Amino acid sequence: MKTTQRITTTLVLALGGVGLATSNAMAAAPSNDLLPNARAVAVGFSELLDTTEATTDADDAELNAECGAPATDASVWYTIVGDGSGVVVDVSASDYSAGILVGPGTPGSLGLVACGPGVVGSFAEEGTAYYVLAFDDQLDGSGNGGSLSISFVAQPDAPTAEITVDPTGKVNTRTGVATLTGTVSCTNGDFLDVFLDVRQNVGRFAVLGSGGFFEEGTCDGEVRAWSAEVFPQNGKFAGGKSMTVATAFACGIFECGLGYTEQRVRLVGGR
Repeated sequence: MKTTQRITTTLVLALGGVGLATSNAMAAAPSNDLLPNARAVAVGFSELLDTTEATTDADDAELNAECGAPATDASVWYTIVGDGSGVVVDVSASDYSAGILVGPGTPGSLGLVACGPGVVGSFAEEGTAYYVLAFDDQLDGSGNGGSLSISFVAQPDAPTAEITVDPTGKVNTRTGVATLTGTVSCTNGDFLDVFLDVRQNVGRFAVLGSGGFFEEGTCDGEVRAWSAEVFPQNGKFAGGKSMTVATAFACGIFECGLGYTEQRVRLVGGR
């Protein structure tokens, strides 16, 4: 009986030791937890990484000094050499609130070229090595890291926008509201924002008005017809000629493209 008890006790302790060893192995910080061990990557690299045991230190604080992120907890380091074409780093698919800091230099002498939550980009001077710090900014209020989803992709082409205004429009003679039409197209943008400014001279008096419209998911290069109302600000538009200025902004995550036109429009009255 005693022999059996001793064997059982030995097995329990041994299994407990295995469990503890496994737990300690799983609890290890990522290999790129510290700046000297930054993981070298290139455009096209992506990974999922458990950062729950990652730490933060003075190198994090140095790079964050000019950015001012609320926290740099559970941080991990990467390094990439710029090729002159632009790089976007995306951690927005992580299961916690993650941020990014980017800077060239050496440990103890780091600069800052980009920082922010979720996605940053527009850096990659050819031949320059950049350190990239992905971290838990604690904007979700709890925890230390989690499943980091990080990717390095080429920066997309800049957005473009083009707009035209038809030379004939309509005006509601009762309300004084004008309706203008035209075409618009855009590329590489997440959304399109169009602004219309109209001036109509009536003798020595000028009636001013504005209008516009907003679209998402239409910047595919296709030319589309548009129609928008222009509301007078200091009177009523009437039948006759007016000067219209139209601007269109197609915007992506980092920048916008501008389309612009001026057109004399003849307003036709009706109800």
